[in-house]
Amino acid sequence: MNSRHLTITIIAGLSLFVLTLGGCSVTQQDPQWTLGGKLFTSAWIQRSAEYQALCIQAYNIATERVDALPAERKQGDRPYAIVTDIDETILDNTPNSVYQALRGKDYDEETWGKWCAQADADTLAGALSFFLHAANKGIEVFYVTNRRDNLREQALQNLQRYGFPFADEEHLLTTHGPSDKEPRRLKIQEQYEIVLLIGDNLGDFHHFFNTKEESGRKQALGLTAGEFGRHFIMLPNPNYGSWEPAWYGGKYPPLPERDKALKQLRSQNSR
Repeated sequence: MNSRHLTITIIAGLSLFVLTLGGCSVTQQDPQWTLGGKLFTSAWIQRSAEYQALCIQAYNIATERVDALPAERKQGDRPYAIVTDIDETILDNTPNSVYQALRGKDYDEETWGKWCAQADADTLAGALSFFLHAANKGIEVFYVTNRRDNLREQALQNLQRYGFPFADEEHLLTTHGPSDKEPRRLKIQEQYEIVLLIGDNLGDFHHFFNTKEESGRKQALGLTAGEFGRHFIMLPNPNYGSWEPAWYGGKYPPLPERDKALKQLRSQNSR
């Protein structure tokens, strides 16, 4: 698809999103606001310098935290480790999001699996240089991802393609089903002192955020606010995350039903 066609498609999707917010009558086409919106956020991730700046900012803060760690360790101290997510934290999967949106579809496991099999996701700005810097300081890196166990090999291939440190079987923790990362973090903590947690979703940091309610997630944020920028490093991801099902009432409804959530958004009063 040429760039002109892609631009027109993106603008059309955004226009539909804005019109829907403006109070237009609901039609069978309204669910496309979800897909058009994700197409536009993917464009922002792929093309904007602002998105890259946010990623660089996050990894600059992470670098400062690593450099501030005591260099001398007492005998018996656990070695330092960083626990990081992969998708939208290290690797950019927006090509899959664009592909799905242009086909009028949202995420599905079959297409996601085919994308992962290509091991072709690019890196986020600042990610590789940070992890290499941390490794050079003797800090081990553990990749805790909710990619399924059957996608382990492809995940390793993608990380190894760019030379990420500790991209091996021991340091990659996938899942066989549960999305809760807390058990895997606790397993690492048995032998290591986790100095940083890095991710794009609040569940990457603490089990407090596993609640499916918006109010519970925001309450957990209040309890842990002091950790962000210190032990928690957050990457921007407007495309997807646990915030989305929380907005929809704790689940992903069919696309035709998601327009109901629009009524919850704050909009300018017209006078």
